[in-house]
Amino acid sequence: MHKHFVTIIKCKTSNYPKKAPFHASLIYPEFRGLFPENIVDKTNHIYDSVRESFHLLRYDYENYNAQKWNPLGWLIRPGESVFIKPNMISQKHRFNNDWDYVITNGSIIRAVIDYVFLALKGKGRIIIGDGPQADSDFSKIVSLMGLNVIRDFYKQYLDFKIEVINLQDEHWIEKDGIYVEKIKLTGDPEGSIAIDLSKDSMFAELDRLGKRYYGAFYNIEETNKHHRNGKHEYKIAKTPISVDVFINVPKLKTHKKCGITLNLKGLVGINANKNWLPHYVFGSPETGGDQFPKKTRRGDIENRIVLWAKRQLLGKSYIMRFLVRIFKNVGYRIFGDTEEVIRSGNWHGNDTVWRMVVDLNRILMYANSDENILNSGKTKRFFSVVDGIVSMEGNGPVAGTRKETGIIVAGENFVAVDAVGAQLMGFNCKKLPIIHKSFEKHPYPLIYGDYEDIHSISNEEKWNKPLSEWSYNDSFKFKPHFGWERIIAEKQ
Repeated sequence: MHKHFVTIIKCKTSNYPKKAPFHASLIYPEFRGLFPENIVDKTNHIYDSVRESFHLLRYDYENYNAQKWNPLGWLIRPGESVFIKPNMISQKHRFNNDWDYVITNGSIIRAVIDYVFLALKGKGRIIIGDGPQADSDFSKIVSLMGLNVIRDFYKQYLDFKIEVINLQDEHWIEKDGIYVEKIKLTGDPEGSIAIDLSKDSMFAELDRLGKRYYGAFYNIEETNKHHRNGKHEYKIAKTPISVDVFINVPKLKTHKKCGITLNLKGLVGINANKNWLPHYVFGSPETGGDQFPKKTRRGDIENRIVLWAKRQLLGKSYIMRFLVRIFKNVGYRIFGDTEEVIRSGNWHGNDTVWRMVVDLNRILMYANSDENILNSGKTKRFFSVVDGIVSMEGNGPVAGTRKETGIIVAGENFVAVDAVGAQLMGFNCKKLPIIHKSFEKHPYPLIYGDYEDIHSISNEEKWNKPLSEWSYNDSFKFKPHFGWERIIAEKQ
């Protein structure tokens, strides 16, 4: 029997501390002699909640509140390399300058770093990185999260180098909702590797069905070159798959293409080329696609025009790009805005994204940078701390609504943690393919056991029970993306 314990800490506040590097509210016993006694932030209750999550999981339980307490010592050994992956999707909300419910807050990252450093005993590597949305400003995101200040603090007081790396291989320039230019970036300093899952891919069962995938960019041929005829290939940054320990620090958010985004969906950020990632299949279910919910003449006309426009955008004609930009605004007036109309696989019938996400999680768990195949006998160690202090509901991941939830969720298995996250939102896990498909038997499993083996532990009594005993009233009753309404919400 495999038990999976996930802790939920209800924090004293839904307010993040304002000033980096986000010191703890006091110098805890385990950090005495390491940090100066006068470096504290008494408003930082977030740090306290992250620490309490380790305690409730009973890590190094007998030494709790003693100077030798080392809660992550079971996970990390001195001299090892640890990759910390926040959600760094964008520096701002799609429609305003808000950011604290879009990306992981730096105060959670700081608490995680401190306990990683404690486990390393000052020897090893701490790398923070992600591959944000291609039109995002990585340096701005780093600044908003305070990662540069945290890095400088560690260098000054502990003479320890924290590495902050951008896994983006390209930056896309966007004007009027159209990508007009691609700028090459250095990407992962250790490079990338192409990994072909072949028959072990979740797309393998769709081979020979004539599916035509759309990726992240206008170059449709590139996406389908890597997903056809038994090949299912991903270009992955080497650093996150070559480390000893991978710690995911996602944001609690809804998602238009797969219902929710936490740990599992967040692994899109370890890719070195996002256009290798299928996002939807052209057409409607009647024609074998999941781009639209149903086949309509209006949708067929829209698709023909859009495909023509995307071909023009791949060309070098500035005039054509200008005309397409004008046409997009006109097109929204004719066919409806994406915030109101279901298109591009933004609905519960998307049968593509969950497959891509499950593939990526298998790659992270079982691949390494020395070979382009999976290795069932060699896996990394994993942990997750979810930033649910301020979350996002509705049209996630970058255009939703702020929701103050005031929680930290933590655990060792990404599937189990995401299942608890979904329940906290009020969503039925069994109607979320990204989760329930992750439980299916496979040569490279993502989790052992079933929903009944997941138990939540909390400082709130209502969350102290097996996941199978939860009800909708135990949740925060998130509003799903409109393409997922009436499907995943467990309203009573």
